Amino acid sequence: MQLSEPLTRAYNAQVKLEFESSFVYLQMGADLELRSLPGFSRWMRLQAAEEHGHAMKFIDFVLSRGGRLELQALEKPAPTPGTVVEVFEAALRHEQRVTKAIHDLYAQALEERDFASLPLLQWFVNEQTEEEATVSQILERLRMVGEDRTGLLFLDRELGQRQAGGGGAAGDGGEAAEAAG
Repeated sequence: MQLSEPLTRAYNAQVKLEFESSFVYLQMGADLELRSLPGFSRWMRLQAAEEHGHAMKFIDFVLSRGGRLELQALEKPAPTPGTVVEVFEAALRHEQRVTKAIHDLYAQALEERDFASLPLLQWFVNEQTEEEATVSQILERLRMVGEDRTGLLFLDRELGQRQAGGGGAAGDGGEAAEAAG
């Protein structure tokens, strides 16, 4: 079953949002690197790569369903906030925006009775639950540390241990909560 035009447009919008997410995390990572926080920078760069992978997953799905891919211009990322806490607050708001978009896409697929979309979208619903939980956990730990530079450096070292392919600090989703919490 080929994707409908409205659903194809919605998927293309999601592709744009996923690529923008990658750019947001790349910008944050670069700015954190300049602040001599290489662990936070590494975490953000790996997050950027994960978001790029999400965009590619949507692209592959659209093409496999006979939909027309129409890449859209990306918005410039907002300036990175001043403190690391503010950076992760911004990251959480961004993840919540992505979650809403995924939920809206899921609702549209249900409305159109495009059941072939549901497994993919359910995967993203689960992924976004994990993403928000991981960022929230990191944010909570940053708030606990407050202005303590030693604590900040400890978290920087810990988050720098994140491995590619995982949503958290040290590996796959199961390790994310452990490493961040």
